[in-house]
Amino acid sequence: MKRPDSPPTTSSILGLLLSKEEGATRFQALMARGLGPAPSGKYRHWGNFRHAPPLADYSAEEQWLAVRTSRDALARPLPLLDTKSHPFTVAMPAPVLEFLHRIDRDASGNVGGGFVGAEPITNTATRDTYLFKSIVEEAISSSQLEGASTTRRVAKAMIQEGRPAATRSERMILNNYRGMLLVRDHRQGALTPEFVFALQRMLTESTMDDPSGAGRFRRADEHIVVEDETGTILHHPPHADELPQRLAAMCDFANGTSDTEFLPPVIRAILLHFWLAYDHPFVDGNGRTARALFYWSMARSGYWLCEYVSISRILRKARGAYARSYLYTESDSNDTTYFVLHQLRTLVRAIEDLHEYLARKTQQMRDIERLVRQTSIAQGNLNPRQLALLRHALNTPSAQYTVASHQRSHGTSYQTARTDLLRMAELGLLRQFKVSKAFAFEPAGDLAVRLQE
Repeated sequence: MKRPDSPPTTSSILGLLLSKEEGATRFQALMARGLGPAPSGKYRHWGNFRHAPPLADYSAEEQWLAVRTSRDALARPLPLLDTKSHPFTVAMPAPVLEFLHRIDRDASGNVGGGFVGAEPITNTATRDTYLFKSIVEEAISSSQLEGASTTRRVAKAMIQEGRPAATRSERMILNNYRGMLLVRDHRQGALTPEFVFALQRMLTESTMDDPSGAGRFRRADEHIVVEDETGTILHHPPHADELPQRLAAMCDFANGTSDTEFLPPVIRAILLHFWLAYDHPFVDGNGRTARALFYWSMARSGYWLCEYVSISRILRKARGAYARSYLYTESDSNDTTYFVLHQLRTLVRAIEDLHEYLARKTQQMRDIERLVRQTSIAQGNLNPRQLALLRHALNTPSAQYTVASHQRSHGTSYQTARTDLLRMAELGLLRQFKVSKAFAFEPAGDLAVRLQE
């Protein structure tokens, strides 16, 4: 990936403009055009802006001067410093405010929020099923961003069945799953260096070439850099000697105990993601840890819906844009607004995808319920867990189920899971058989026919 060119400085553009005859008048006229920080609603980097500036009667450089000046007026300094001790900044132009409004409307407040179709994740009979699915999806996608190659079907089966990981890729996914559970359990707690170490240790367990690298800062002699797939170095993180102080400052920022003026919680969560990734304090697992901390921060701030969305699934589809949002920030005055906007856009897309997914699953469940009511097994009164399994069985005739896998998939007790499966076997929907000393279940051979009787 090619590093973006740094924009020309405002001082150099302004100096050149004012050196010309009528330069001051031209500058005043330019500012009066009101380009603002995000012309046409787009907060573009110089690398894109210079090829299509919005005004025909001013040069790209002159227009950039107006845009950058507007951005600087909105910029708020952050406690995060770069390797030269210059502060990072963040701004909240109109596109940021619009995304924040949509996220606040759809992802926080009372459970159910108010969006149409939320019933599956607010109904106590089904919400744990969807929570399990979303945590597994984020665990898989976050691992695939870091190179894990296991298929989604195999990875999901591994977690459902509770079997040990057989490969490094499977281990990465299992670690991510456990890490997501850890941050969920810690959502009421403060962020501490000890918790960050514990999280990174869990995310990298049995996946590092040198296991001693887990749960500690990288050392100066380990020469950790961020590079692309071709080996091009994209980022030199801060020196190892600075990491203890930087991590302490990050935790203060995350907990809201630093001197920083108020930031919307979503912005704070995104900047926590950026901060950990920028400092790159560990030998491995930095990206996974950064994304997990984003989820912790969102949950701590009451954004309940974010437990049900996967940002990594969206990021995985456009890795280049994810990487460029970091590079744009570093190349343009430490302006994290590029990264913030990218992550806000990602989160909104993930919420929209969740809406579509819930609508689709709700319709599928209604179709199954209607099918069951029309058959001779209608007296079975299947519960939502059984209906979900029935739908899966119809789509996957070769599937096998155990009490343990059903229990994990729906977050229920062992006895409840056992009762579900035995009742479906009694109704002839599943066939019960023995594997070693335990019972297993599979779809009845004539399941589709039975549901048409």
